[in-house]
Amino acid sequence: MDDDAPDEAFTDLRTRHLGGWGVVQIAAGTGLAVYAMWVGVLQPGFRRVPLKLQVPYIPASKAQVKNVMTLMRGRTGDLVDLGSGDGRIVLEAYQHGFSPAVGYELNPWLVRLARFHAWRAGCHGKVSYRQEDLWKVDLSKCKNVTVFLAPSVLSLLQKKLQVELPDDALVVAGRFPFPDWSPCRIEGQGVDRAWAYSMQAQRQHTSQKNGNLRPTVNDSDYKLVQE
Repeated sequence: MDDDAPDEAFTDLRTRHLGGWGVVQIAAGTGLAVYAMWVGVLQPGFRRVPLKLQVPYIPASKAQVKNVMTLMRGRTGDLVDLGSGDGRIVLEAYQHGFSPAVGYELNPWLVRLARFHAWRAGCHGKVSYRQEDLWKVDLSKCKNVTVFLAPSVLSLLQKKLQVELPDDALVVAGRFPFPDWSPCRIEGQGVDRAWAYSMQAQRQHTSQKNGNLRPTVNDSDYKLVQE
Protein backbone atom coordinates (compact mmCIF):
# COMPACT_ATOMS: atom_id res chain seq x y z
CA MET A 1 0.00 0.00 0.00
CA ASP A 2 1.41 3.43 -0.98
CA ASP A 3 1.80 6.42 1.34
CA ASP A 4 -1.45 8.03 0.13
CA ALA A 5 -3.58 5.03 1.12
CA PRO A 6 -4.53 6.29 4.61
CA ASP A 7 -5.71 9.61 3.16
CA GLU A 8 -7.76 7.77 0.55
CA ALA A 9 -9.33 5.66 3.29
CA PHE A 10 -10.37 8.74 5.25
CA THR A 11 -11.85 10.21 2.04
CA ASP A 12 -13.92 7.07 1.53
CA LEU A 13 -15.22 7.30 5.07
CA ARG A 14 -16.30 10.88 4.51
CA THR A 15 -17.95 10.43 1.10
CA ARG A 16 -19.84 7.15 1.20
CA HIS A 17 -21.64 4.85 3.60
CA LEU A 18 -19.55 1.72 4.12
CA GLY A 19 -21.40 -0.16 6.78
CA GLY A 20 -19.80 -1.80 9.79
CA TRP A 21 -17.82 -4.41 7.86
CA GLY A 22 -16.51 -1.84 5.42
CA VAL A 23 -15.15 0.31 8.21
CA VAL A 24 -13.45 -2.72 9.78
CA GLN A 25 -11.82 -3.61 6.45
CA ILE A 26 -10.42 -0.11 5.93
CA ALA A 27 -9.27 0.13 9.52
CA ALA A 28 -7.44 -3.18 9.34
CA GLY A 29 -5.91 -2.36 5.98
CA THR A 30 -4.57 1.05 6.94
CA GLY A 31 -3.50 0.45 10.51
CA LEU A 32 -6.36 2.50 11.92
CA ALA A 33 -7.41 -0.42 14.10
CA VAL A 34 -4.15 -0.26 16.02
CA TYR A 35 -4.48 3.48 16.43
CA ALA A 36 -8.09 3.15 17.60
CA MET A 37 -7.04 0.61 20.23
CA TRP A 38 -4.31 3.00 21.45
CA VAL A 39 -6.71 5.95 21.67
CA GLY A 40 -9.59 4.04 23.23
CA VAL A 41 -7.85 1.53 25.46
CA LEU A 42 -4.17 2.25 26.02
CA GLN A 43 -4.02 6.04 25.88
CA PRO A 44 -6.30 6.98 28.85
CA GLY A 45 -4.15 8.32 31.66
CA PHE A 46 -1.50 9.67 29.27
CA ARG A 47 -3.33 12.77 28.07
CA ARG A 48 -1.81 14.86 30.89
CA VAL A 49 1.70 13.53 30.28
CA PRO A 50 4.22 15.33 28.03
CA LEU A 51 4.88 13.47 24.79
CA LYS A 52 8.50 12.61 25.66
CA LEU A 53 7.32 10.83 28.82
CA GLN A 54 4.64 8.73 27.14
CA VAL A 55 5.58 5.06 26.88
CA PRO A 56 3.57 2.74 24.61
CA TYR A 57 2.50 -0.49 26.26
CA ILE A 58 4.69 -3.36 25.11
CA PRO A 59 4.34 -6.52 27.25
CA ALA A 60 7.57 -8.01 28.59
CA SER A 61 8.47 -11.34 27.01
CA LYS A 62 9.01 -14.49 29.07
CA ALA A 63 12.74 -14.20 28.41
CA GLN A 64 12.80 -10.59 29.60
CA VAL A 65 10.94 -11.47 32.79
CA LYS A 66 13.30 -14.38 33.40
CA ASN A 67 16.38 -12.17 32.95
CA VAL A 68 15.02 -9.57 35.36
CA MET A 69 14.38 -12.21 37.99
CA THR A 70 17.84 -13.68 37.45
CA LEU A 71 19.40 -10.30 38.21
CA MET A 72 17.23 -10.06 41.33
CA ARG A 73 18.34 -13.47 42.57
CA GLY A 74 19.47 -13.40 46.19
CA ARG A 75 17.53 -10.22 46.94
CA THR A 76 14.67 -10.10 49.44
CA GLY A 77 12.07 -7.69 50.72
CA ASP A 78 9.93 -5.32 48.73
CA LEU A 79 9.88 -4.82 44.98
CA VAL A 80 8.44 -1.91 43.04
CA ASP A 81 7.80 -1.96 39.29
CA LEU A 82 7.54 1.52 37.77
CA GLY A 83 5.24 1.57 34.76
CA SER A 84 3.99 -1.93 35.55
CA GLY A 85 1.78 -2.42 32.47
CA ASP A 86 -0.16 -5.68 32.68
CA GLY A 87 1.55 -6.54 35.96
CA ARG A 88 3.55 -9.61 34.95
CA ILE A 89 6.81 -8.43 36.55
CA VAL A 90 5.09 -7.77 39.88
CA LEU A 91 3.35 -11.12 39.79
CA GLU A 92 6.56 -12.98 38.97
CA ALA A 93 8.42 -11.08 41.71
CA TYR A 94 5.85 -12.14 44.31
CA GLN A 95 6.15 -15.75 43.18
CA HIS A 96 9.92 -15.42 43.72
CA GLY A 97 9.41 -14.31 47.31
CA PHE A 98 9.36 -10.52 47.07
CA SER A 99 6.83 -8.94 49.41
CA PRO A 100 5.27 -6.47 49.22
CA ALA A 101 5.35 -6.46 45.42
CA VAL A 102 3.81 -3.28 44.02
CA GLY A 103 3.25 -1.97 40.50
CA TYR A 104 2.67 1.68 39.64
CA GLU A 105 0.86 2.32 36.38
CA LEU A 106 -0.91 5.45 35.12
CA ASN A 107 -3.18 3.69 32.62
CA PRO A 108 -6.39 2.55 34.38
CA TRP A 109 -7.09 -0.17 31.79
CA LEU A 110 -3.71 -1.77 32.38
CA VAL A 111 -4.19 -1.60 36.15
CA ARG A 112 -7.46 -3.50 35.75
CA LEU A 113 -5.78 -6.02 33.46
CA ALA A 114 -2.96 -6.54 35.96
CA ARG A 115 -5.44 -7.14 38.77
CA PHE A 116 -7.27 -9.66 36.61
CA HIS A 117 -4.02 -11.52 35.94
CA ALA A 118 -3.29 -11.57 39.67
CA TRP A 119 -6.78 -12.92 40.42
CA ARG A 120 -6.43 -15.59 37.75
CA ALA A 121 -3.06 -16.62 39.23
CA GLY A 122 -4.59 -16.93 42.71
CA CYS A 123 -2.66 -13.91 43.98
CA HIS A 124 -5.56 -11.51 44.51
CA GLY A 125 -4.77 -9.41 47.57
CA LYS A 126 -1.19 -10.66 47.67
CA VAL A 127 0.20 -8.17 45.13
CA SER A 128 -0.72 -4.53 44.64
CA TYR A 129 -1.29 -2.49 41.48
CA ARG A 130 -1.80 1.23 41.93
CA GLN A 131 -2.92 3.80 39.40
CA GLU A 132 -0.40 6.47 40.27
CA ASP A 133 2.07 8.76 38.56
CA LEU A 134 5.52 7.21 39.03
CA TRP A 135 7.11 10.66 39.30
CA LYS A 136 5.15 11.32 42.48
CA VAL A 137 5.87 7.98 44.14
CA ASP A 138 8.12 8.15 47.21
CA LEU A 139 10.93 5.66 46.61
CA SER A 140 12.99 6.45 49.69
CA LYS A 141 12.32 3.05 51.29
CA CYS A 142 12.39 0.89 48.15
CA LYS A 143 15.15 -1.73 47.99
CA ASN A 144 14.32 -3.43 44.67
CA VAL A 145 13.08 -1.52 41.62
CA THR A 146 12.31 -2.71 38.10
CA VAL A 147 11.56 -0.61 35.02
CA PHE A 148 10.61 -1.31 31.42
CA LEU A 149 10.56 2.21 30.02
CA ALA A 150 11.72 4.17 26.97
CA PRO A 151 15.18 5.82 26.86
CA SER A 152 13.65 9.33 26.95
CA VAL A 153 12.02 8.49 30.27
CA LEU A 154 15.02 6.64 31.71
CA SER A 155 17.25 9.69 31.25
CA LEU A 156 15.00 11.62 33.63
CA LEU A 157 14.08 8.75 35.92
CA GLN A 158 17.71 8.06 36.77
CA LYS A 159 17.85 11.46 38.48
CA LYS A 160 14.84 10.68 40.67
CA LEU A 161 16.15 7.23 41.56
CA GLN A 162 19.59 8.48 42.46
CA VAL A 163 18.17 11.16 44.74
CA GLU A 164 15.54 9.02 46.48
CA LEU A 165 16.67 5.40 46.66
CA PRO A 166 18.70 4.08 49.62
CA ASP A 167 22.29 2.96 49.05
CA ASP A 168 21.44 -0.72 49.29
CA ALA A 169 18.81 -0.54 46.53
CA LEU A 170 19.14 -2.46 43.27
CA VAL A 171 17.54 -1.21 40.06
CA VAL A 172 16.92 -3.54 37.12
CA ALA A 173 16.04 -2.14 33.70
CA GLY A 174 14.62 -4.28 30.92
CA ARG A 175 14.70 -3.68 27.16
CA PHE A 176 16.69 -0.39 27.46
CA PRO A 177 19.56 0.54 29.83
CA PHE A 178 19.88 3.77 31.75
CA PRO A 179 21.87 6.11 29.48
CA ASP A 180 24.32 7.49 32.04
CA TRP A 181 24.69 4.61 34.48
CA SER A 182 27.17 1.75 34.61
CA PRO A 183 25.52 -1.65 35.24
CA CYS A 184 26.97 -4.05 37.78
CA ARG A 185 25.50 -7.05 35.93
CA ILE A 186 23.91 -7.77 32.55
CA GLU A 187 21.70 -10.73 31.69
CA GLY A 188 20.45 -11.93 28.31
CA GLN A 189 20.99 -10.90 24.71
CA GLY A 190 19.38 -8.51 22.25
CA VAL A 191 15.92 -7.20 23.06
CA ASP A 192 15.66 -9.60 26.00
CA ARG A 193 18.66 -8.09 27.79
CA ALA A 194 18.33 -6.67 31.31
CA TRP A 195 20.72 -4.44 33.26
CA ALA A 196 21.23 -4.31 37.05
CA TYR A 197 22.46 -1.19 38.83
CA SER A 198 23.76 -0.92 42.39
CA MET A 199 22.72 2.44 43.81
CA GLN A 200 25.67 2.59 46.17
CA ALA A 201 28.17 2.02 43.37
CA GLN A 202 26.31 4.40 41.05
CA ARG A 203 26.20 7.13 43.67
CA GLN A 204 29.93 6.78 44.32
CA HIS A 205 30.64 6.94 40.60
CA THR A 206 28.50 10.05 40.18
CA SER A 207 30.11 11.75 43.19
CA GLN A 208 33.59 11.18 41.77
CA LYS A 209 32.49 12.38 38.35
CA ASN A 210 30.79 15.52 39.67
CA GLY A 211 33.28 16.41 42.36
CA ASN A 212 31.21 15.05 45.26
CA LEU A 213 28.14 17.03 44.24
CA ARG A 214 24.94 15.15 45.04
CA PRO A 215 22.60 15.06 42.03
CA THR A 216 19.42 17.07 42.17
CA VAL A 217 16.12 16.58 40.41
CA ASN A 218 14.68 19.34 38.28
CA ASP A 219 10.94 18.98 38.78
CA SER A 220 10.23 20.92 35.61
CA ASP A 221 11.85 18.15 33.58
CA TYR A 222 8.96 15.83 34.25
CA LYS A 223 6.19 18.00 35.59
CA LEU A 224 2.81 16.84 34.34
CA VAL A 225 0.82 19.18 32.16
CA GLN A 226 -2.24 20.39 34.03
CA GLU A 227 -5.62 19.53 32.58
